[in-house]
Amino acid sequence: MPVVAILSQKGGVGKTTVCLGLAEAAHRHGWRTLVIDLDPQANASDVLLDQPSDLTMNDVLADGRAGIAAEAVRGSTWGAGLDVIPSEQALEHRNRDDAASSSARLRTVLGGLRDDYDLVLIDCPPSIGELTVNALAAADRAVTVTEPGFFALRGAEQALQAITIVRDASNLSLRAAGIIVNRYRRNVREHNRRIQELREVYPGLVLRPVLPERSAIAVAHGSGVPIQSLSNRQARAVSEAFDELVRAVSGLRDSEQGRWKEQHD
Repeated sequence: MPVVAILSQKGGVGKTTVCLGLAEAAHRHGWRTLVIDLDPQANASDVLLDQPSDLTMNDVLADGRAGIAAEAVRGSTWGAGLDVIPSEQALEHRNRDDAASSSARLRTVLGGLRDDYDLVLIDCPPSIGELTVNALAAADRAVTVTEPGFFALRGAEQALQAITIVRDASNLSLRAAGIIVNRYRRNVREHNRRIQELREVYPGLVLRPVLPERSAIAVAHGSGVPIQSLSNRQARAVSEAFDELVRAVSGLRDSEQGRWKEQHD
């Protein structure tokens, strides 16, 4: 399974929500999963952990030694098999263009840690700065998260440009895994128009299904629990959507998808 960077050009589109939903889907189906919280807002860390950590991504990147990230891994409150390397606000100073860390620093500190997991998800900051460049340099695949509003096309364009730049400069194995549209409301004409626009400009890259705007997501994450733990129709619909998306994002081949369904249906 690959290392997947999850990025957005701006905040407020639900990037961390998508990261957590994908992590939950993978964990629920038995994949050993690691979430790397590279966002200084540390929202993913707050949801997955019940107390602050003594060692964070800020410490790991400051150290810089090969493989040091393994020392910062914490087991999440969501159960065995879903781990997290937490973030903290101090990580923000490493997101400047003049930061001391090079674009390959994250790849170095991870070392062979990725080999211990079936899926590694990197929650990037909501900007295309130094930390996101580090994530792209360490990843195999990159997912762009947007919402179906006026800036959807521009935001997707900037994120995809960043993926291309990093691939050409330092990571030839990196590829765009797709665009996830979040917070979709079917009865809003503007939302339908923007999704159609994205599909026309980026054929084959807009992943299905799009994620509906549901209060169940906020309720679950506000309580620090997986969406699936809420036994209502909204929660089930969102969980099913993430089941489909995690297969697309991870790049499972058709034969592997068949084995997935056989194992978990």
